[in-house]
Amino acid sequence: MLVSYPIQNILFLDIETVPQYPSFEQLSDEWKRLWEAKAAILLRSRPDENAGSIYDRAGIYAEFGKIICISCGVMYGTENKRRLVLKSFAGDSEPQLLKAFSDMLLKWSGNEPRVLCAHNGKEFDFPYICRRLIINGLPVPNILNVAGKKPWDVNHLDTMELWKFGDFKSYTSLNLLAHCLGIPTPKDDIDGSMVSQVYYEEKNLDRVVTYCQKDVVSLAQVFLRLNGEQLLTETAIEVKE
Repeated sequence: MLVSYPIQNILFLDIETVPQYPSFEQLSDEWKRLWEAKAAILLRSRPDENAGSIYDRAGIYAEFGKIICISCGVMYGTENKRRLVLKSFAGDSEPQLLKAFSDMLLKWSGNEPRVLCAHNGKEFDFPYICRRLIINGLPVPNILNVAGKKPWDVNHLDTMELWKFGDFKSYTSLNLLAHCLGIPTPKDDIDGSMVSQVYYEEKNLDRVVTYCQKDVVSLAQVFLRLNGEQLLTETAIEVKE
């Protein structure tokens, strides 16, 4: 076992983000100037592009993007009889989905020691959620807030960090890690680079939610493999409305 936390006390999560506006042209002059300053760093190795042509990358930065979906999963049962229950918080109104997600976290965490788990979560998902909460004028739930906490008091797990075993030289995607571990990856529809297009052009948020939930399933399966447990079967996965 790499992790000694009771598995039912772990909330697995993944987020999907997009730029705050469908296109660079729709930004105000001030936001254009700010994005151009940010993009200047990214364009150093892309002399044939400009701030507008790479605006689709704005979604990965909390200052320029927004969250359109947070999918969560909790496992119940004992080894060999595990089941995973999924629930998503999604919508066009980021404040509403963040409020609903925060309310769930507060109710779920209660008085028991709870843990959040994501792939690359310490570098992306967890800080992104915190920043967007603050930008939207919402309080940061204690389980997400790392300010002033000692490292051993931060209840955050990161499957990418677990896989590194102390090696900090490289990035391993969830899809690659799952494939290495022999886990079927249900990425049979879209990938991360298509989320903004599906959301803004196709206006198909349900498709994004399905994609996000599949990532949570892969995340939970990777966690089980890292801990030497059997994988979940399809019948052990439940989506809660």
